[in-house]
Amino acid sequence: MRKIFAIIMLTLAAGALPAQEKYVPSAENLANREWFRDAKFGLFIHWGIYSMLADGEWVLTNKGLNEKEYQQLAAGFYPSQFDAREWARLAKEAGMKYICFTSRHHDGFSMFDTEASPYNVVDATPFGRDVVRELAEACREEGLKLFLYYSHIDWHRPDYYPWGRTGQQTGREPSGTWDDYLRFMDAQLTELLTNYGPIGGLWFDGWWDKPDADWQLERQYALVHRLQPGCLIGNNHHRAPFEGEDFQMFERDLPGQNTAGYSGEATVSDLPLESCETTNQTWGYNISDRNYKPAKQLIHTLVKAAGNNANLLLNVGPRPSGDFPTEAVSLLREIGEWTAVYGPTLYGTRAGEVAPQPWGVTTRRGDTTYVHILDLKEAELLLPVKDKRVRKAVTFKDGTPVEHERTKEGLLLRLGQIPTDIDHVVEIIWKPSRQTGARGTKTHK
Repeated sequence: MRKIFAIIMLTLAAGALPAQEKYVPSAENLANREWFRDAKFGLFIHWGIYSMLADGEWVLTNKGLNEKEYQQLAAGFYPSQFDAREWARLAKEAGMKYICFTSRHHDGFSMFDTEASPYNVVDATPFGRDVVRELAEACREEGLKLFLYYSHIDWHRPDYYPWGRTGQQTGREPSGTWDDYLRFMDAQLTELLTNYGPIGGLWFDGWWDKPDADWQLERQYALVHRLQPGCLIGNNHHRAPFEGEDFQMFERDLPGQNTAGYSGEATVSDLPLESCETTNQTWGYNISDRNYKPAKQLIHTLVKAAGNNANLLLNVGPRPSGDFPTEAVSLLREIGEWTAVYGPTLYGTRAGEVAPQPWGVTTRRGDTTYVHILDLKEAELLLPVKDKRVRKAVTFKDGTPVEHERTKEGLLLRLGQIPTDIDHVVEIIWKPSRQTGARGTKTHK
């Protein structure tokens, strides 16, 4: 009776909230947006019972599996190697500032203790532990913020009907109503934002499955902001941000690009930005996917994201046993060695004066600009900056002075040799603004 009463109260409380007419973010929300812009680097974790099939998080619909049989995976889910503190430590050592975890993916299985459905990691598995709770505690211990991925799609519930573009062949029989499904989501969101302490943000996904459905997002967003005003809302709908959203994400792309084919309608907004990418090729654990990206490539993606005023959310898909693949751990540690040295050129910065170029990007903090040279074929680099005077230009790694010359085209950096570092960073500290003097003068300090 306690469980029944609790879920009724949660559902009624969520369903009674009206939509917000015009979203006005709270002071706490605005402060968290700035924290998010400063953070630059996060860990995405896709993990659920789908990991047991070792074929990615979309295996239920991609393989046309019977949903009732798929449910039986839960009865064998016992991740004996799961250690939330180890996950958080690896993220922190890599230089990450937050973790985003899949609380419920498209298969409908909840990785937290929910009263809204018995189809969850506590009630349906012999493991019986609340993964979200343990991860929330571990993040707090390590000084990380926890974001929660939450799917708008559900290939399990019969009231997610009419079916969307995905999950049509799983053998479900429709029952219930769309309003039932919306109330279910509101009840779960209420639990997530009530039972686990401060949540940095919610990472919604799946609107694109049924873009014409009555999602009632403004009402749902109002619920989130009422429960935790500082909680940031993002939605991976691949469009310009909707009313009530606090940050904008780009799947497998930098802001303004569309190489992956998801962002053709995603106009870049003034909200905090985030790019998400995988360490190999898939999000959920895939035993045949050995195509891990080199650490150099991932570091370049991180740096380019910062130069485009965005964060990088880098994904790992844990094994069904609960531990990270060996290759992913090695990559995180290698990236961590780099961020231990070069993190200050990213954290707390914004995109620099020079727009991203084929050779690299710039970031800035106050009167300091960091020139990130990623792929330069010459020993000189012209920065088209004409209205600033240099106080100091040095190689960031060791403080070696960098020869530079002001020309009518801008600031010419003479590097001495073609850079071969993963990221050759030149730190430029500018003099206070005033009328510039004659052009063409040379300085070595």
